[in-house]
Amino acid sequence: MKMKKVSSVLLAASLSVAGLSACSTGNKEVKGGAKNGVTTIEFWAAPNPTQQVYWKDVAEQFTKENPNIKVNVSPMKESPTSEASIQSAIAGGSAPTMSENINRGFAAQLADSKALVPLDELDGFDKVKENRNMENTMKGWQFADKHQYVLPIYSNAMLFGWRLDILKKLGFNEPPKTYSEMLAVAKKLKEKYPDKYVWAKADLADPTAWKRWFDFFMLYDAASEGNKFVEGTKFTGDKKAGEKVFDFVNDLRKSNALLTRQAKDPFETGLGIFTDIGPWTISYWADKFPNMKFNETYALSTPPVPDGMSTENVKTFADTKGIVIYASATKEQQKAAMKFINWVYSNPENDLKWLEKTNLPPARDDLATNDTFKSFFDKNPALQPYAAAVPNAIPPMDNAKYNDIQTYIGQYAFNPVVKGEKNSKTAWKDMKEAIEGALK
Repeated sequence: MKMKKVSSVLLAASLSVAGLSACSTGNKEVKGGAKNGVTTIEFWAAPNPTQQVYWKDVAEQFTKENPNIKVNVSPMKESPTSEASIQSAIAGGSAPTMSENINRGFAAQLADSKALVPLDELDGFDKVKENRNMENTMKGWQFADKHQYVLPIYSNAMLFGWRLDILKKLGFNEPPKTYSEMLAVAKKLKEKYPDKYVWAKADLADPTAWKRWFDFFMLYDAASEGNKFVEGTKFTGDKKAGEKVFDFVNDLRKSNALLTRQAKDPFETGLGIFTDIGPWTISYWADKFPNMKFNETYALSTPPVPDGMSTENVKTFADTKGIVIYASATKEQQKAAMKFINWVYSNPENDLKWLEKTNLPPARDDLATNDTFKSFFDKNPALQPYAAAVPNAIPPMDNAKYNDIQTYIGQYAFNPVVKGEKNSKTAWKDMKEAIEGALK
C-alpha cells in the first residue's frame, strides 16, 4: 500500500453477497480441522508481500508455543478483487478459517449473509481488547446489531497536509484549525499567489464512492464529532454538522480556493497547499519527492472544525481494515483462531514488528504513548501524528450498500456544492432523500 489511490480502490471494490450464507453452510468439507490432536486453521493474508511475511512469521512462532494448533498462512487472491475471491470461496464452501484485509462496509455485506462469526460471542475477545489496549478504538467498530465482526489490525487515521513553507510566506506559522482560520489563509493566498489554490484536487468533483472517504468524511467526522451517518438501515446523519461542512466548502469555492481540474502532483508542486495525506504517502515522498520534509516543507494536522468547536481530540476518517472469522469454520477452528489472535496481540512487540514491516499504524489506543513504539517514532517523526490520531479515527460505515450511499453523497451533495450548483440546505436534503431511498 504505497499510494492512497491503490489503497482506496482495494477498499472500495466489492460485489453483492446476497445468498452466500445458504451456500457457505452446505455439505462441502471444511478445509483444515482437527487431526491427530492438531487443529489446523487457514489464514488468508492481504495480497501485500510485507503483510504476508509478517503473518507467516508470527504463525510460525505461535505454532512453536502451541503445537496443537497449526496456522497455514496464504495470500488471498486479488483477481478480480480480494473481496470477490472471498465471496467465491464462501459460495464454494472453501472459505478460510479467518482472514485479514476486511473493511467494515464489506464486513457488513458478509455479516448480512451470516458468513461471519460475531467476535464478541467468542471466549477471549474481551481479553484481546484489554491486552492490546484498544477499548476506545473498538467503540467505533461496533455494528448496528451491537456485535463486533471485525478486529481492526491497523488504523490509518487520515490527516490533512499543509505546505508549511508556503504558509510561512503568507505569515502563518502553523496550519489553521478552524473554518474561519482556513478562509483567512485562502484570502492571503489568493492575494499573494493568485495562481495557487488551497485545495487542488480533481476528486472533489468526482462522484466515485471511495473518494468521499478522503474529503467529505474527513470533514464530516470532525464537524459531527464522529457521528455514524448510517446505522443499520437508518440514516442518522447530523444535519447541522453536514450543512456546516457544505457551507465551508462553498465558502472555499467562492474564494476561488478550489481547483477541480486534473493537475500532476498539485500538492508536491505547490499548486495546492492543502490535501489529505495517509501514512503511506510519507515513504512514497521519501522515494519520489525528497524535497518534502516534515515540519519544513509540509506539516500535518487534523481536519479543520467549525468555529466554536474544540480543536482538541478532533475526529477524522480511518482508512482501516481488520481480521474476521468465518462462520463456516468448525467450533474447534473458531476457538483456535481466537487463541491465535490473543497470542499475537497480547504482546506489543508483535505490533511493533507489524509497524516496522508495513508502516501501517496498529489499531491501539496507546500507540503514541507506549514505550514499545518510542524508538520507531523517534526515527519516523512524520508518523507520530498518525499514532496520536488513532483513538479519534472513525472507520467506514457498517452498511452493505456503502458504495451506493457514498456515491449519492458525491452525486447529490458534495460535488454539486463544489461546483456551485447547490447550497448546503438543498444539498443535504437531496442527499438524505437519495440515501433513505437506498436504505429501504
